[in-house]
Amino acid sequence: MHLIGSSVYEWNSIPATKTSIGEVRQFFKGPTATLDQLEVHATTLNPGQTSHPPHRHANEEIIILREGTVETLVNGEWKQLGPGSVIFNASNQLHGLRNVGSTPATYHVINWKTPAGDKHP
Repeated sequence: MHLIGSSVYEWNSIPATKTSIGEVRQFFKGPTATLDQLEVHATTLNPGQTSHPPHRHANEEIIILREGTVETLVNGEWKQLGPGSVIFNASNQLHGLRNVGSTPATYHVINWKTPAGDKHP
């Protein structure tokens, strides 16, 4: 299996794939020297759209808001955030994200999988 090594990914070189709620850019997804999987993508949500219903998963993730206004579900409460904000979704914690602004909201998602993540129910 090919490991992800040191790399550069220029925004305009990553194709945008249209979705029913906006678009997504997949930067990379695969194993590294220390992680079973490292994945980075950017999602653009159209105004009033939700990425998906609140959910939980074993892997942890970081979301960095590039532009727009969103609400995120964290610790059972919806919190409003603007550009430059960072969200950390812990393992198996209920979370969600929705665009509450009048313009598209774009954010980067960074998530990873490790052997420890497989041990969490």
